[in-house]
Amino acid sequence: MSRTWYFLGLFIALLLGLGAGLAYAWVISPRSLSDASPALLRADFKDQYRSAIAAAYASSGNLPRAQARLSLLGDGDAAEALNAQAQRSLARGDFADADRLAALALALETGASVSLPGTTSETPAPPTPVLPSPTTLNFVLTETPETLETVPAATLPPILTSPPRPTRTPSPTPGAPFRLVGQDTVCDPNLPEGLLQVIVLNASRRQMPGVKILVTWDTGGEEIFTGLKPELGNGYADFLMSPGVPHAVQLALGSEIATALTPPTCRTPNGETYFGGYKLTFQQP
Repeated sequence: MSRTWYFLGLFIALLLGLGAGLAYAWVISPRSLSDASPALLRADFKDQYRSAIAAAYASSGNLPRAQARLSLLGDGDAAEALNAQAQRSLARGDFADADRLAALALALETGASVSLPGTTSETPAPPTPVLPSPTTLNFVLTETPETLETVPAATLPPILTSPPRPTRTPSPTPGAPFRLVGQDTVCDPNLPEGLLQVIVLNASRRQMPGVKILVTWDTGGEEIFTGLKPELGNGYADFLMSPGVPHAVQLALGSEIATALTPPTCRTPNGETYFGGYKLTFQQP
């Protein structure tokens, strides 16, 4: 009997010791974590970290700083991680966050800064020119402000001036980051009538999710995004056109414009007519 009580007391003592140790470690004096790497964050916290980096890049346009911050997450492919998160943001309806993430991913892949509409980049102010002190200028203004002469005037030959001739300055031409490399008519009775399919590729021919596409017509317009149907491709988007109405398609990041897209009339092998569609392919040069 005494041996049984001995083991029972030992077991109770072990439980009390374990409980006291856990209470001290978790409640009384928990260990504080500091200077931890962002790579140790949970997946949802990493998404918040990327969103904050993308928002900072959209405001400042500082690509090297964004690259340095993203490297702390330890992602194998930072651009791919941003594109995947942009697709998740689109799925939950956060289009602003998706635009920022996609713009940063595009900048990482191309190496060039990409500005979103409505954002400004930090541009250093030009240096202020240093003018000579007024005491070093030996000019006297006459009654006509446009004419300056030095003192003494008799020692200098007369200077004949003529009004400058106007020069023709060429107007800047906006660039087109994406080119329309394919525009095919699609006649397939298995597809919805008037289906407009758009595929967006980068310079490496990889499909790009989260790209905003503008579809307009005479009486309205609509915005669509790539990546909402990943089973058809990360750079795929589609839209149903109205029969008899010409449509125009352009990427919001800037691209060539596909115009006069009216659903074509197609025929089945039995002679029945239906409305076909188009397949547009945009790619970075």
